Amino acid sequence: MNAPTPFDPKGLMKDAFEIEGITAAECRSIFLDWVLGVPAGADVRAEVKVIVAHYASLADADHPMLATLTAAQEDSGPPRRKGGRQSRISQRTDDTSF
Repeated sequence: MNAPTPFDPKGLMKDAFEIEGITAAECRSIFLDWVLGVPAGADVRAEVKVIVAHYASLADADHPMLATLTAAQEDSGPPRRKGGRQSRISQRTDDTSF
């Protein structure tokens, strides 16, 4: 069993960096498991920065978990509405063919 750390209490990140031949998809899955364990209200980006700082020097620069963690730090922009009732109603009022 992995020794718990404040930034990785379940040892998920440690395990991910130790798995030989781990894929990017597996890293994303492990990251999701880790993120679900982050306490509500915690700054996930700050937590990710700590993990990157810890493992960046211990892992290969092209490790897929480092790529996953780097992507997690990027700004995803403001949330966008992708559809729903409001979108359908506004299309109906613009359509004069009915």
